[in-house]
Amino acid sequence: MRALSENKKAALLSVLLLVVGCLIWEMSIPAQKAVGELTEYELLTGGGQPKAGVPPPSQVLGKAWEQLSNPFYDAGPNDKGIGIQIGYSIYRVLTGYFLAALIAIPLGFLIGMSSVAYKALNPFIQVLRPISPLAWMPLALFIIQDSEASAIFVIFICSIWPMLINTAFGVAGVREDWVNVARTHELGPFKTAFTVILPAAAPTIVTGMRISIGIAWLVIVAAEMLVGGTGIGYYVWNEWNNLDLTSVIFSILMIGVVGMLLDSMFGLLQRAVAYTE
Repeated sequence: MRALSENKKAALLSVLLLVVGCLIWEMSIPAQKAVGELTEYELLTGGGQPKAGVPPPSQVLGKAWEQLSNPFYDAGPNDKGIGIQIGYSIYRVLTGYFLAALIAIPLGFLIGMSSVAYKALNPFIQVLRPISPLAWMPLALFIIQDSEASAIFVIFICSIWPMLINTAFGVAGVREDWVNVARTHELGPFKTAFTVILPAAAPTIVTGMRISIGIAWLVIVAAEMLVGGTGIGYYVWNEWNNLDLTSVIFSILMIGVVGMLLDSMFGLLQRAVAYTE
């Protein structure tokens, strides 16, 4: 009951902060004059105010209603609904992400269980891990010569390191007496890995997967700004080129919402695999 009460209080406080923040934002935007109220000088200079100012929350809310009421419309290459744009981005993120998981998790097991493998592969990991994912984009475009595949490759290369390192750390941290019990029962290496080591290391592995999905969602927006075509990153850049700041702010909010949902899904998975000794 106490936890429930705290959750309600936190939710009410969040809503209150949102309302207050939006009111301050709305009131800080100067009111625009009607065309009939402008002098000739103001008409020539854009009403004496910047032609493209920051829109108030009411305009952003109107844009959100307009876009979300029909999110999957397709009126041509440069005019697609926000749902289609986000769908393209999620497809690229998940494709690169799961390709990275297919390599990172088995390789992390190998590194965590073998000190020789760790010493052999660690120099390569330490050199490649700090490289910005977007630094790989020119090379990917040159070699792959396909913008879609290049964006997926960038997601792959940025997703692999947190999963690899966390998997190796989790596997190496499994209590030795648990492994000894498996040996006592004459379990083979694969059965030990799946029945003893994997359940024990699962919380750490999922933590790495959660970090990776967040990084992947961050990177895809920047990658799509570079390669263009489709996706939420392209949508942001295209609306900026059109000087539509209302759409830019709306798309930024949608990026945050989708990122929060992806993180929440892995948060649920993290709680599902958590264990208490």
